[in-house]
Formats: sequence, structure tokens, C-alpha cells
Amino acid sequence: MEPASPARLYATVAGALLVVLGIVGFFYDASFSGLDDLEPALGLLEVNAWFNLLYLATGALGVLVAGVASRSYALAMGLLFTLLAIFGPGSWGLHLAIGLLGLAAAAGTPKRGSFVLQERTKEPRKSKSRAKPARQRA
Repeated sequence: MEPASPARLYATVAGALLVVLGIVGFFYDASFSGLDDLEPALGLLEVNAWFNLLYLATGALGVLVAGVASRSYALAMGLLFTLLAIFGPGSWGLHLAIGLLGLAAAAGTPKRGSFVLQERTKEPRKSKSRAKPARQRA
């Protein structure tokens, strides 16, 4: 069996983590107030109901597409969470980590349908002549 690609591993692990963070976040704050109205949770996370829904949706999507579109998911989440870390409110450290790991996983996974050229380690076999020897007449 072939080992999982970096993007598939990212989609599975980050997706599961985001689902858990989304669920746990609702125990801390379930109010749909403004995006800047955040409550601290678990020491490194700031949440409100909007972020909880974002984490749940993106996490569930990652778990669902881990086997079929993991590279696209890693790239999309990498861009989304990196931009969210730079420009958005909330837990910039967590968002930046999720974003940069997604970009790295997408970069480390070859595109589907592409192939990697392998070096030849052996000399090519020389083909033997298949011509039959001529009959000798007596």
C-alpha cells in the first residue's frame, strides 16, 4: 500500500482538528454577534459562533474530500487561513499555522495525473535478432 500524500494527511488531520475546534467553540461562545466580538477558548483560540461554523464546515469538508480532492482542499484552506491570519480577526497564530501547513502540503503533493520521471538504473536490454538462420542446401 502506498503511503498517504502530504495533502491527504493534511486534509484528514486538519479537517478532524477543525471539526473538534468548531464543536468545542460552541461551549465557549454560541452568539452570532459581530466578527470582532470574540471569546477566548482553550488558551490559544478566540471564538464566536461565526468562527465555530467556519471551523465545522471547513473541517467536515476536509474529512469528506481527503481521499478524492485533498490537494485542492489543502491549497484552498492554505490560502483561506493564511489570509484570515493576516487580515482577519481571531486566532492569528492558529490560522497562520493551519494556512502555511496547507500550502506546504499542497506544494508537496504532485498534481493528479502527473507522473514523476524515474532514472533508469539498468542499461536497456539489447534485443536479439529474431530472424531465423537460412537453410543450407545440400
